[in-house]
Amino acid sequence: MAKATNRIKAPTQALRVQSRDEVEVAIKQLGDKQRELQRLVTYQNDEITAITASYAEPLQVLKNEISHQQQAIQAWCESHRDELTQNGKQKTGYFNTGEVQWRTNPPSVRITKADQVIENLKTLGMLEFIRTKEEINKDAILLDPEKARTVNGIAIKSGVGEFVIKPFEQDVK
Repeated sequence: MAKATNRIKAPTQALRVQSRDEVEVAIKQLGDKQRELQRLVTYQNDEITAITASYAEPLQVLKNEISHQQQAIQAWCESHRDELTQNGKQKTGYFNTGEVQWRTNPPSVRITKADQVIENLKTLGMLEFIRTKEEINKDAILLDPEKARTVNGIAIKSGVGEFVIKPFEQDVK
């Protein structure tokens, strides 16, 4: 689990005039609230874990029963498929309580080691199976922003300042 950060980031804002003592008190209160929030999240997760565990067995029993019932229904329907689909004229079999359907998923392509496949396609001259993608190089634009600004459609947004508050805390070891 990733360690929760205690930093609060916010866009830079004009602050009301406050004394140093008031800011120190506010930072302490902020740290207190962050720790209380983390405690509540931990309690919530503990309760969710307990609830999940209490439902695990009955859910598994129902999943198993559903799976067995689906298999029995499918076995009967497969052996009576011609009757249910009017000798293959339709893909659906109708019952008073529901219907069953035979569907064929469209073909799909699975690639392993894409770099090697691309090299193999190039070697075999099968370039029609390789897609070339054009995209804008934003890194190059940031390297020459003045030139890039002359192109319609390019706007360069300057970085936003951040104000960060970090209450002091001890890490539990």
